[in-house]
Amino acid sequence: MNLIFATNNENKAKEIQHLIGNSYTIKTLKDIGCMEDIEETGKTLHENASIKSNYVVSHFKINCFADDTGLLVDGLNDAPGVYSARYAGERKNADDNMNLVLKNLLMNENRAAKFVTVISLKIDGEEFFFEGELKGKIITEKRGENGFGYDPIFVPDNYTKTLAELSIHEKNIISHRAIAFNKLRKFLSKY
Repeated sequence: MNLIFATNNENKAKEIQHLIGNSYTIKTLKDIGCMEDIEETGKTLHENASIKSNYVVSHFKINCFADDTGLLVDGLNDAPGVYSARYAGERKNADDNMNLVLKNLLMNENRAAKFVTVISLKIDGEEFFFEGELKGKIITEKRGENGFGYDPIFVPDNYTKTLAELSIHEKNIISHRAIAFNKLRKFLSKY
């Protein structure tokens, strides 16, 4: 069965395909001919995920799901939060975003943080939400080549490696996105 994922982020799509397994084939916006960069104008992760899934349903008339993920850093009053992808500007550059977080935490000892993922599933005219959370801390330098976004500066609780130093298999056991998508997968298996 095909699942439409309202994203243009190929890294996310690969990660989700790995999580979902062979039961579903993940299709992205590109796969359905949607070249739009759907604006995330919501004030919360729930709103942004919903905006994206509703856009696809209203324009393409197909069931889909969308996610929004934020990094919430205690020492930055939960910033970057809903603005995580564009924390350092509209270019949405991961290195710039990480550098700004590191800079803003230079004189701050409270480096506790968490990733939160919210999924909006629009199916047969109804909307369902699924959430996942991963607690950890922000380190002082980037480490690792795997993953994307803030992964190179985030060390999960009870780990010594950053998310970018873990294999995709290791990351998918503990990640915020994996927790949310496992809830989605269980829901779909009973739907």
